[in-house]
Amino acid sequence: MMSLLTVMKATLIILSTLPAFAQPFETDIVKTSKGDLKITFIGHGSLMLNQAGKIIHIDPFGQLADYDEFPKADALFLTHHHRDHLDPKALQQVRTPDTLVILTEICSKTVQSGIVMKNGDVRTVMGIGVEAVPAYNIKHKRKNGEAYHPEGEGNGYVLTIGDKRVYIAGDTENTLEMKRLENIDVTFLPMNLPYTMTPEMVADVATAFKPKVLYPYHYGETDTSRIVDLLKNDEDIEVRIRRMK
Repeated sequence: MMSLLTVMKATLIILSTLPAFAQPFETDIVKTSKGDLKITFIGHGSLMLNQAGKIIHIDPFGQLADYDEFPKADALFLTHHHRDHLDPKALQQVRTPDTLVILTEICSKTVQSGIVMKNGDVRTVMGIGVEAVPAYNIKHKRKNGEAYHPEGEGNGYVLTIGDKRVYIAGDTENTLEMKRLENIDVTFLPMNLPYTMTPEMVADVATAFKPKVLYPYHYGETDTSRIVDLLKNDEDIEVRIRRMK
């Protein structure tokens, strides 16, 4: 007969080998004039929004979740073409023939039948206003001098849902275009090196456009307490930390 200690050890081994997405995902609710907006924090750059029963997936990435377990997308946004943001298998799992896919021009070379938005484009999708904001590197570059995210390739998206404006930045640094944004209620800003921003860069751009709620996301091993400390005296910005490594 196995001892209790042996059983406990075996259980711990099993738990330690379970994928990260076996754990429940965190959620928040944002009140809008069109009803509650439920945000599910899947991880990295991946989010799911539920607005009045309409499901919006952002950059689904299969290493973070079994997307067969998620509801299908009514709309799906791709910020750029890197593998951790454009995952063909995850797309297939959540896409249906009726899913509206909003994507960049480079993404459209891989993903068929999408709606291409270039930097600066504005349109309406399912009654939601969508603005494509440039997402690119200014400082951080590869050894050959090429930016990790060259200007003109990637989008962030401002979604206007009722009376709330939600900005999902994609992979970017603290650009002038971001600093000129107005009336942002909720924002997701990337904070991982060397690909996107330092906490100082995030603080710089946040103090410029003053989002009411700031979620650092796609932050890898960055110490999130740093951005909390940098913005602790700014009473206009609430920093919320969720599991978004």
